[in-house]
Amino acid sequence: MDQRKCDCGHTNPVGTLLCESCGKPLEWEVKDEASFPDMRYEGMARRSQTYTRTIIDRTWNYFSSVKVAIGIILVILIASAVGTIFPQQQYIPVPVPTEADVARFYTNTYGKLGTIFYTLGFHNMYDSWWFVSLLVALGTSLVICSLDRVVPLYKALSKPRVNQHRSFLKGQKMFGEAEIAQTDDPEELVTEASAALKKKGYRIFTSGHAVMAEKGRFSRWGPYINHIGLIIFLLGVLMRNLPGFYMDEFIWVREGQTVAIPETPYYVKNVQYKTEYWSEEEMAQKLDLKGGAIAKNYQTDAILYLNKNADLPGSQPDLVEIKSGPIVVNHPMQYEGLSLYQTGFQEMQLGALNFMLIDKKAGDKEVGPMKLDLYNMSPEQQVADGVKVRVIDYFPDFVMGSDGKPATQTNLPKNPMVVLEVKSESDQVTEKLVYVSGTVITEKQDSRYTLEFKMPDLIDISGLMVRKDRAVPLIYFGSFIFMIGVAMGFFWQHRRIWLQLHGDRVLLAAHTNKNWYGMKREVEALVDHVKLPITIEEKAKA
Repeated sequence: MDQRKCDCGHTNPVGTLLCESCGKPLEWEVKDEASFPDMRYEGMARRSQTYTRTIIDRTWNYFSSVKVAIGIILVILIASAVGTIFPQQQYIPVPVPTEADVARFYTNTYGKLGTIFYTLGFHNMYDSWWFVSLLVALGTSLVICSLDRVVPLYKALSKPRVNQHRSFLKGQKMFGEAEIAQTDDPEELVTEASAALKKKGYRIFTSGHAVMAEKGRFSRWGPYINHIGLIIFLLGVLMRNLPGFYMDEFIWVREGQTVAIPETPYYVKNVQYKTEYWSEEEMAQKLDLKGGAIAKNYQTDAILYLNKNADLPGSQPDLVEIKSGPIVVNHPMQYEGLSLYQTGFQEMQLGALNFMLIDKKAGDKEVGPMKLDLYNMSPEQQVADGVKVRVIDYFPDFVMGSDGKPATQTNLPKNPMVVLEVKSESDQVTEKLVYVSGTVITEKQDSRYTLEFKMPDLIDISGLMVRKDRAVPLIYFGSFIFMIGVAMGFFWQHRRIWLQLHGDRVLLAAHTNKNWYGMKREVEALVDHVKLPITIEEKAKA
């Protein structure tokens, strides 16, 4: 590695701005104070300024750039904002069992923009490979940026230089130089100045007739503590992509139904869903609700089961009840890190169609009742002795396709169409019936059988958010570390004062990373206390 030699004889690595031994700016002329090296890293050489040959060096140098880090952050912010234009797939407010249903939802709800949103994969943005790659790139940039700067800063601050070169002192924003009387005792002057600064909380370093007073050095580590907190935070976020660390699923469970919770050995049963409303007697004042009502509580009475055969592929579920109780908004059911939240509902939905089979040729005689469960359609049922009804075809959300054939838009019974076959074994009569949109269509005009529509079964469907997040403690810990770094850098400042006596001349300089007004007051107080004949000059730039 190339070296740069200072006038004092010390050799410095390439990229060093201030001599590691005497503090003199390298290749800098005192007449141009405005170009004094940046004191942020004490002029020490950073790795990115030293090694530039190999691919590893170039990669390091690329990610050590603050501009690159800012660019990555901007891309993440823009992507995050785009992902909030329409709801992510897991927050779709209606049941969407298949991928085709998901695509149809975005198109039907948001039009062409929704189609583009889905096609580009923005509906699952935060789990996409490229968004995770951006987070990894940001974490890499934080690590490299921190190491590239914290190592030289540590080397400089761990060995404070007391006898700084005169050009170093003159290059500081606050500098003063004057002659002292021959009667003044340098030893007494140094001792008095050291005592005055010590009372102010400064740590004193002396060497001969030179003093360096320092306080608040730990505040310089604030930004790097911030980076450590952010890195821990990002690790927590990225760990959510590991199996078993994070789950955020949305499931719809209708009353009486037991549903498997994805990626877990658990099942949940919706025993009953109910919405409670405030009564007029409970109101603090009379309100004009215009025929409406104010909800008091959304609640699902649920049972949580454990499938004992979860580890046996192909086996039938063996469910054991492990917990039961209500799931109320903001009061989830919790079990071993698994939380079930009440986040959605659909009331008064079609659950089953009820009919009475009518024999028209027997004087509209009622043959028997028939129930068609729209979620679990029975293929055949016995209506009466010798009379069976078989389901030939079923379209939950009927629509006529472009080919002129019936089809279904979704798997949900929004507009059910059922094709039935009635078979009477006693007189060998077989007829077909079609129910669609409240109408019964018979196979022929003089058909024997028809259906009389009865009150359907209406059910409530509960929307549950199932969440498991083992990375939360790490995320909270990273946030806590970040706030410590913010406090360190915000409430404290790193202040240094140099006082040197050379024969009959005294030099005084000061530097701080912020709050120059407070620094100036302390320097002026020192000058007044020690009675130094110095006028402090304050430059525009350090």
